[in-house]
Amino acid sequence: MQAEIERLFDNPPAEYTAEHKSTFTDFLQALTEGRVRAAEPDESTITGWRVNAWVKKGILLGFRMGTNVDMSVGSLSFRDKDNYPIQQFGADKNIRIVPGGSSVRAGAYLGKNVTCMPPMYINVGAYVDDGTMVDSHALVGSCAQVGKGCHISAASQIGGVLEPVGALPVVIEDEVLVGGNCGVYEGTIVKRRAVLGTGTILNRSTPVYDLVHNTIHRATDADPLVVPEGAVVIAGSRAITNGPGKDWGISVYTPVIVKYRDARTDTRIQLEDLLR
Repeated sequence: MQAEIERLFDNPPAEYTAEHKSTFTDFLQALTEGRVRAAEPDESTITGWRVNAWVKKGILLGFRMGTNVDMSVGSLSFRDKDNYPIQQFGADKNIRIVPGGSSVRAGAYLGKNVTCMPPMYINVGAYVDDGTMVDSHALVGSCAQVGKGCHISAASQIGGVLEPVGALPVVIEDEVLVGGNCGVYEGTIVKRRAVLGTGTILNRSTPVYDLVHNTIHRATDADPLVVPEGAVVIAGSRAITNGPGKDWGISVYTPVIVKYRDARTDTRIQLEDLLR
């Protein structure tokens, strides 16, 4: 499958045949079932993750192959590629899709006991593992990887990275709490059991200041921003120290690690387990 996907992506035919479309259908089913992933754990890398560029090529190939068709539901008008329908769920994995306007696109994997509160959206290539809750108005973007037992709180954005195909998508590891109105973008990796306080924004451009270990976490040209395991991150500010910004008393936004997860932190967030 990988060889055929890469061949079709790198050397597009004049016309896609039924055989080509069958290859894509098999690929999309494997993606939906979690048998292939846009990124996966790899202890041999600095970040602990590696991207599977061929999978991202397969997703993009689907957009090339597909035809824009009417997908309206009742009085609500929708149009999208015919080979990327909305997923339908049975009872086998005990997934809860609470009524109220949520949707999960084909090609996204949802594990057992995932809860989706309305309205939320999970895009193609995303991987949401067992026991995670995606709350109201939250987005899990294309190819984003979300671990077990996480809570993606209301209005949070887990950005997807579909292009370039070689770029690592956003990764949220196991048991992470993403607070309300957070944004995690540009391939950032949030290690297991971290906590992001309300309104925290993480991307490649903004360093994270670790007050506990007196260090600064930054993205590099080669590697994304990585938030350490168990870190408790809140939205902070940093004073500008020169030029007009200093004279005017201006500060700029920066995320700050104020502590690392402990028993008190666990007690404050254990309510999440009661909601699943």
